[in-house]
Amino acid sequence: MGFKMGIVGLPNVGKSTLFNALTRTAAAQAANFPFCTIEPNVGEVAVPDARLDQLAAIAQSKQIIPTRMTFVDIAGLVKGASKGEGLGNQFLANIREVDAIAHVLRCFEDGDVTHVEGRVDPVADAETIETELMLADIESIEKRLQNIVRKVRGGDKEAVQQERLMRMALAVLEDGRPARVVDVDAEDLKAWRMLQLLTTKPVLYVCNVGEGDAAEGNDLSAKVAQMAAAQGNAHVIISAQIEEEISQLEPEEAQMFLEEMGLSEAGLDRLIRAGYELLHLETYFTVGPKEARAWTIASGTTAPKAAGVIHGDFEKGFIRAETIAFDDFVTLGGEGPAKEAGKMRAEGKGYVVKDGDVLHFLFNT
Repeated sequence: MGFKMGIVGLPNVGKSTLFNALTRTAAAQAANFPFCTIEPNVGEVAVPDARLDQLAAIAQSKQIIPTRMTFVDIAGLVKGASKGEGLGNQFLANIREVDAIAHVLRCFEDGDVTHVEGRVDPVADAETIETELMLADIESIEKRLQNIVRKVRGGDKEAVQQERLMRMALAVLEDGRPARVVDVDAEDLKAWRMLQLLTTKPVLYVCNVGEGDAAEGNDLSAKVAQMAAAQGNAHVIISAQIEEEISQLEPEEAQMFLEEMGLSEAGLDRLIRAGYELLHLETYFTVGPKEARAWTIASGTTAPKAAGVIHGDFEKGFIRAETIAFDDFVTLGGEGPAKEAGKMRAEGKGYVVKDGDVLHFLFNT
């Protein structure tokens, strides 16, 4: 299981430049005019994880297969998108298909790059997009409430539940807050997700700064950080231009370039880590002489569900999982020594997989 993150923002904030860097491709045309990205570009990138290389070296794995993350570069939004302005309808439809939103905000000054609003104000830009998403949710809810009136009157339990949840969402939206702030009970979560409201998507603010501000950020990114903290959202500071340059270099050259810029790691690594935290994702590993492989699961996933990420039959016929903690596998030098030291455990169906677990599944065919 990976996840799909939509890269959104106003035109000319650096979305496509960031996408090109992340996917190491020029498939998304980065140009200085609105709507240069007409269709959403989809790219998959390997999730960098130094632990996987360590495991592969110990097991002398012939192949290393990282887990993957999908990015969707979505056409730039303008004010009025909720009413179909610009490419609004397409923009909103594309957002419904992603798991989370990476909201790219322009935090750099450049007279050669036009701002669609004629000013550089990342907080105002964020508010523009959030407002359009909230307006779209309000319109969607009002239409749906009209459509289920008859079912609610007839006592349809599902319709009654939907109406209650939609009215909860409508109350906060009309108060100028996104639907993600609604406190939903566990028994309502499935029905809540089925509503597919745009403002329930987790948001990660990506502060796109100039090259000179990539290490520490600037006054503009500081304002975004303050806004994100107040909302309970996360933010990362990235120079899309630097990331694009790095993506064209060999690994050793890229590392030297990062050091020269005063950066300890590529922005991609920070973005992915922030994305993992945003969606409460974790990684487990399968390791052997043939391959060392990383798998993505949601935090709190049980062993049978984790096995199902590899193949549905593994979950159906699950017997038990043999697990070694990453630190034990590395410190002791592999599966054999860990087993001899009593660090390999047999776990049943109720075991909750931990980030970094090295797993082997036994199952009935």
